Amino acid sequence: MISITIPTFNNLNYLKFTIDSIKKNSVLNKYEILLHINEGSDGTLEYAKKNNMKFTFSEKNIGLCSSINKVSKISKYNYLLYSHDDMYFCPNWDKILIEEIDLLENNLFYLSATMIEVNSAHISFDCGSTLSNFDEKKFLNNYDKLNFYDHQGSHFAPHIVHKDIWEKVGGFSEEFNPGIGSDPDFNMKLWKQGVRIFKGINKFRVYHFSSITTRKKSGLKMNKGDNIFLIKWGFTIKFFKKYFLRSKSKYNGKLTNPNKSLSFLFELFLCKIKKIYLNIIK
Repeated sequence: MISITIPTFNNLNYLKFTIDSIKKNSVLNKYEILLHINEGSDGTLEYAKKNNMKFTFSEKNIGLCSSINKVSKISKYNYLLYSHDDMYFCPNWDKILIEEIDLLENNLFYLSATMIEVNSAHISFDCGSTLSNFDEKKFLNNYDKLNFYDHQGSHFAPHIVHKDIWEKVGGFSEEFNPGIGSDPDFNMKLWKQGVRIFKGINKFRVYHFSSITTRKKSGLKMNKGDNIFLIKWGFTIKFFKKYFLRSKSKYNGKLTNPNKSLSFLFELFLCKIKKIYLNIIK
């Protein structure tokens, strides 16, 4: 029922940790785990082969967007769940997601998790910043007691969409490789296709090691995702999150088109000025 896509780049210990949490905390067991292995020189390739895992492979790191697009093509289920390779999935994660999806009237949705991190935009709770000091017992005793709420306009992984919608918008936009800005760009493409349910699910929780994947990739040139987004869509990611997604507010059903208030128009004007400047200097 759920195809879980995980791009990874020489991050084997965290990848094993993520996969282990997915397996032991599933109650429905109706999922498949799909990897895209970038390089895999740390033993990831051998691990996947030894465990008969489904995966795609590239000899060099092709970037997050290209990795997800490539591995999604071998999925067999209707729902695509994209995850980082440094996350701990909380108990009943799959039951929570399926029950949420069953309440929806169609496939026009984007559902995502509530993130628990040492320092988080969602829930800040310190159970360790690395695998070596992660306190699983402390986490499992407390994760469901931490106060939060269903939230509007979430755009973080892990997130789940219907495969038909994924294919309709063409997956992730590869001009955002290696990945900065790719999530809000994907959301904007969904918005253009009529998606108005962008819901962060309070009960669907994960612990995240705060971009271990990004921090460890020395030599990987980061993209200027904010600028790419602005030139492509005509406004900034910050503007999109504020006026379209209404990010961080409590979930209140389907989103509507932005109210074109004076502040909306003024900030849009500033975005257009910045876009003109970027086009001049590029």
